[in-house]
This record gives sequence, structure tokens and C-alpha cells, in this order.
Amino acid sequence: MGRRCPFSKARRQNPKVAFLCVHNSYRSQMAEALGKKLAGDVFNSFSAGTSPTARINPDAVRLIKQIYGIDMEQTQHSKSLEQLPAVDIVVTMGCNVQCPTLPCSHREDWGLDDPSGKGDQEFLATIARIEEKILDLKHRIQKGELG
Repeated sequence: MGRRCPFSKARRQNPKVAFLCVHNSYRSQMAEALGKKLAGDVFNSFSAGTSPTARINPDAVRLIKQIYGIDMEQTQHSKSLEQLPAVDIVVTMGCNVQCPTLPCSHREDWGLDDPSGKGDQEFLATIARIEEKILDLKHRIQKGELG
């Protein structure tokens, strides 16, 4: 008999996914926002940073609002790892730093380049890649492929 995905509907509620980065200002915040919008029916999205900044990057806020109509300044804020609930899945953004280990059932790194200090084109490319990865994660959870 095949293994059952620990996140299947038959076994539990929607898994909690934590998107982690250093500053919790760009990539992890955008992943949280897009996870809520594009995959909220399959998983719950959270984000945090190992050294969070005081606020979400204004370019990330502007572009996510422009493209998806999500105002991250109204719905999210920078958080430390200690502010996360217990999570099932940890996704690191590719920060090239050592992330502390959080207990989880599945972990993966998305290897995304940091768009900070670069133009809108770099942010837009990162946003498109995050959307693609969010939809892929949603699909894999739905298909029971994690675990």
C-alpha cells in the first residue's frame, strides 16, 4: 500500500506553510501574500525572517498591490521566527544564510534571487517565479506528493 501524504484532506486540516527569509521584507512577504490569494483553499500561509526589518519593502508592496490588488501593508507585517505558529511545511527563499531548523514535516528551498536594490523588472521576475512555485506547491499538496 502506498504512503499517504500527511497533508491530505482525509488526515488533517490545511497544512501551515512558513515562508522564511532573512529580513521578511521581500520574497517571503510576497510568498505569504500570494499563498493566501492563490492557494488559501489548500494551505495556510505565514512568513517570518531571521532578522526581520521594521517594514515590508515599498517596491514589493506597490507591485503586489498593482498586480494582485493585495495591500500587504494592511494585511501583513515583518515577523520573527518566534512569532510563527507551529508549521507543517517550511519554504526558504534562497537567502544563502543558515536558517535555523523549525520542526516540520516537509522542507524545501526555492533558491530565489534577492530583488532588493534592483529595478521593477527584477521584482516582477521574482513575483512571477513565486507565483509559479506557489501554484506548484498547491498542486503537490493536492496530489498528496509531499511527505
